[in-house]
Amino acid sequence: QVQLVESGGGLVQPGGSLILSCVASGTICIINTMAWYRQPPGKERELVATSPAYSATDYGDTVKGRFTISRDDKKHTVYLQMNSLKPEDTAVYYCNVIYRGQYYWGQGTQVTVSS
Repeated sequence: QVQLVESGGGLVQPGGSLILSCVASGTICIINTMAWYRQPPGKERELVATSPAYSATDYGDTVKGRFTISRDDKKHTVYLQMNSLKPEDTAVYYCNVIYRGQYYWGQGTQVTVSS
């Protein structure tokens, strides 16, 4: 079993920045893919960024050039640096991990972009 705990959400003004963190705990060796998804109000969950262990990162079209995903495998942690935030980035952000073929989700952290 893998448990995920996210942190770093909050209220930020348009144009501002936030960094989200997600720590994975449990009996873990190498995590294959670590990713961030988000679910805006009234919409479906969508991929924000993904970081496979042995290939390149990838981003959703709406966040390319503004968001950066990174990971620290020694700490089993994935980060999401969010810059130039827009009101449409408002959503609950979820950490996702694929480990030994199983999908795991965090509880979500709210990000609100508003003046």
